[in-house]
Amino acid sequence: MRGFERQGDTVVAVLDEEERTVIARIIADVGLLLGDVRFGAQDDEDDDEPDDEKALFDGLADLGGVRTQPVDPAVLRLLPDASPADAEVSAEFRRLTEGDLRALKLDRLRRMWDQLGADGDAWVLKVDEAMPTAAAFTDVRLVLATRLGLDTDEDVDRLHQEIDEGVRALDEDEDAPVDHERVWLGMLYQALSWLQETLVGCLAAGQEDDV
Repeated sequence: MRGFERQGDTVVAVLDEEERTVIARIIADVGLLLGDVRFGAQDDEDDDEPDDEKALFDGLADLGGVRTQPVDPAVLRLLPDASPADAEVSAEFRRLTEGDLRALKLDRLRRMWDQLGADGDAWVLKVDEAMPTAAAFTDVRLVLATRLGLDTDEDVDRLHQEIDEGVRALDEDEDAPVDHERVWLGMLYQALSWLQETLVGCLAAGQEDDV
């Protein structure tokens, strides 16, 4: 994996086929969480996955399983209440805006998913596609953060430590008592955070060059 770099009027990252598959799958699961059945279209193609790959993806299964339940904390982070202290105001605001907001988020996720389906290892974005993609990264990371219980910077720091300790333990003993699912989802969260950071960095550098 190589982060985003500015190349003329595009920004380009490099991901191999496995990395693209993993990221596309989590994007699809977030899309399902928001209620878009189109994002399940790739599921039929997963039947031939090796058992170990299926086990890894099992950790993401819950992301789409509760998409019809608005009380799900991940949905509430994607579609937050306008006024947590006033249920009536929040309900009216949600009635007026949630449909459009949900559609906007799904459109950004779908575009990102389509981009990852392009041929080759290069993930090429036009500059005007970069901000919507960065916003889609944020939505995916919010869902992962909710599933991982990340509410503060301290939680994130502890996750990084857990991952380091888990990987080190597994290197020494593959049967070590490590929460494989949490370590794997945590590593995915780290990778997406880094990719988003490189993307935003390209945009910031481009703005400085234009001054």
